[in-house]
Amino acid sequence: MIKVSSRLNGIGEYYFSTKLREIDELNKAGHAVINLGIGSPDLPPHPSVVEALHAEAAKPNTHAYQSYKGSPIFRKAISDWYQKWYQVNVNPDTEVLPLIGSKEGIMHICMTYLESGDAALVPNPGYPTYTSAVKLSGGEVLSYKLEASNDWHPEVRVWKKMIDEYNANHTGSVKIIFLNYPHMPTGQLPDSALLKEMVEFAKKEQVLIVHDNPYSFILNEEPSSLFAADENKEVVIELNSLSKSHNMAGWRVGMIVASAEHINSILRFKSNMDSGMFLPVQIAAAKALELGEEWYNSVNEVYRERKVLACELLDLLDCVYSTEQVGMFVWAAIPDTCTSGYELSDKVLADAKVFITPGGIFGDAGDRFVRVSLCSKKEVLQQAIDRIKAVGNR
Repeated sequence: MIKVSSRLNGIGEYYFSTKLREIDELNKAGHAVINLGIGSPDLPPHPSVVEALHAEAAKPNTHAYQSYKGSPIFRKAISDWYQKWYQVNVNPDTEVLPLIGSKEGIMHICMTYLESGDAALVPNPGYPTYTSAVKLSGGEVLSYKLEASNDWHPEVRVWKKMIDEYNANHTGSVKIIFLNYPHMPTGQLPDSALLKEMVEFAKKEQVLIVHDNPYSFILNEEPSSLFAADENKEVVIELNSLSKSHNMAGWRVGMIVASAEHINSILRFKSNMDSGMFLPVQIAAAKALELGEEWYNSVNEVYRERKVLACELLDLLDCVYSTEQVGMFVWAAIPDTCTSGYELSDKVLADAKVFITPGGIFGDAGDRFVRVSLCSKKEVLQQAIDRIKAVGNR
């Protein structure tokens, strides 16, 4: 047997990939599992977006390889979107890089800036891809813990200590801090004063902050960008996506916004990995970014109604949660009668054939939590509630 590369050491298959196979087997056995785990929007994009895709795809001249930097039309739409909703000036020619989903952007950034001996600070709990991308790039993961007692916010003094200790004992250095607000999985909103403090810290320490910002429009009345604290784009690289805000998860449309210097550096790696996304998808994505406030309001009204039912489900499980969290999930602490979120998740799946996500997949700081997705219709959430009531899971 040919041995796999050592870069895969410590990298397992993505949790949801394996769990979906287990759920698939249960479904084949006739159990009809209700999946409340993954944050994949079940709602469609706006009809005008689909129409734009159809119209552009029907043209005979839209099927060739595309620019590595993306269509000027799409880049201009991103720039206008940032100005309208975040009040951030973005040069569409030099400060935008379209992505085939922001998940690939995380990998591109790590491969651009990290090598053996370098490290990145990664939130715990946090999106597992941050950890995987750092490891695959040859870097070391330094996990910084977020706690409910501190409103799921980091402490700059802790960052300082971690960076100083690492830099003093390694040939490389800490080059990246991953940040994500509104935070996934906890739904915590950003603190503007703290964000400014963190940006000033990054400038002083000469590290990059990679801010992952896909949830800023979901149940959040004040969408914001980290560039509000870094107007000159000195240390911030921001990832964004149409997956959540525009119900386009399967379309794989994301973006990096950063200084021209950072964009050009990342493009050196990315241009060797792909040839740019399908032009009709970019044109349709540009159409999506033109949508007004009524679009976001309509999406959030659906999530708001579903959140009531998700909270009712969590009440049945004696979980505790904040009603102030935003995003398309509800994050909740498990009761003392359970040893971990994994135990509660497995029990609900076995007894009621309802899957909720164990918080431990986002890091050990999430071990005593679970997460419920709002990406299912009210009728499905009600059915899940009825199943849990029927088996007496209290």
